[in-house]
Amino acid sequence: MPVRPHVVIVGSGFGGLNAALRLASAPVDVTVVDRDNYHGFWPLLYQVATAGLGSDDIARPIRAVYSDHPNISARMGTVTGVDMDHRSIELDHEATIGYDFLILAAGSSTTDFGIPGVAEHAFPLKTLPDAVRLRNHVLSTFERADADDPSTADPGQLTIVLVGGGPTGVEMAGALSELIGHNLAGDFHHLDLTKARVLLVEKDDHLLPGFAPKSQEWALGALRSKGVEVRFGTKLDKVTDDGVSFEDGTSVASRTVVWTAGVRANPLADLVNAAKGRAGTLRVGPDLSLGGHPEVFVIGDLAAIGGRDGDQLPQLAQVAIQSGRRAASNIKRTLEGKQTKKFRYSNHGIMATIGRRSAVAELPGGVRFQGTPGWMAWLGVHLIFLIGFRNRVVVLVNWAWNYLTWDRATRVILDDGSITPTGQPRV
Repeated sequence: MPVRPHVVIVGSGFGGLNAALRLASAPVDVTVVDRDNYHGFWPLLYQVATAGLGSDDIARPIRAVYSDHPNISARMGTVTGVDMDHRSIELDHEATIGYDFLILAAGSSTTDFGIPGVAEHAFPLKTLPDAVRLRNHVLSTFERADADDPSTADPGQLTIVLVGGGPTGVEMAGALSELIGHNLAGDFHHLDLTKARVLLVEKDDHLLPGFAPKSQEWALGALRSKGVEVRFGTKLDKVTDDGVSFEDGTSVASRTVVWTAGVRANPLADLVNAAKGRAGTLRVGPDLSLGGHPEVFVIGDLAAIGGRDGDQLPQLAQVAIQSGRRAASNIKRTLEGKQTKKFRYSNHGIMATIGRRSAVAELPGGVRFQGTPGWMAWLGVHLIFLIGFRNRVVVLVNWAWNYLTWDRATRVILDDGSITPTGQPRV
């Protein structure tokens, strides 16, 4: 029996998952490698961090996703080396996997831009453990504040600072204001929550880069109506265990600093000897292949993909999904003896939610929604792209319950060893 071509896909995010599924009916064997055993729906990560959803609600085991496709197998591990000359990758524990075709879809990671204290004292929001750790911490700080003597209260105990005014920062700020104002206010009867603050700081003069000015202004008004403080033109100088300092000389006492300001390519990109694009991404050709290696494709957040205007495409889920499908299709075309096709990105729109019945959505053709229509569009799109029937049903039920009752049912503190008795993260 002839040996079938082996396709290795590194990463099971939006790009890797869609590439694998596109190859499910192809005459190849596929191995999906990921450091985790699940596919996570990262656009809803902030809802886990703010007690709106549980971690299982936005994650599905990789093996379950591919269980109906016998030519796809999964391998849990971290890639520690890429040998393109010998067509193999190295995993931790010294394992080696050979390939005929390789798709690198490892996504992105957080970058602190070299700002002192961010790595040690700020909370990133890039992975499921990040979200659970942040939820634990936020709830723990309120528990601690409730137990403390008001006369000696820590001035930064109930102040949450979010750094970065992109979609994640805006969505987190809106969700936190609702969590505090509608849930924790009812949980802590003797705690003066008028002292609680949610402060969003952004170095530019607007929120939501990439959105139209009208949407940016609407989002700002929606946040401020929820009690969120927004400071523009504010660059972070350093983060300490008791607050943040800014380049203009001001400072804010805070025990919770959430870092949503920057991403870079996954460290896997540093293992690949190839030209780099913005934020450490790997430059690819028009068909998403790596220069000099037509059998290697790079997709999603890991790739520096040129758009129609020549600029590098943003790190969005839709870019990852579409590039994953194109890379898989190009592998199939190569096996059929056909020319690979150029990747063309189709913009399906962008959206961000600011909270209950409050969102902005911008669709192709200049169609824009704000408020309740934008929120409904946001709900529908996110339900559609969730992986797994169970996840869709559970999330829909959670959202419906929260809408009817304002109750965020996941307000539990799971002690994973990351929180100290004072409510501070262990480092």
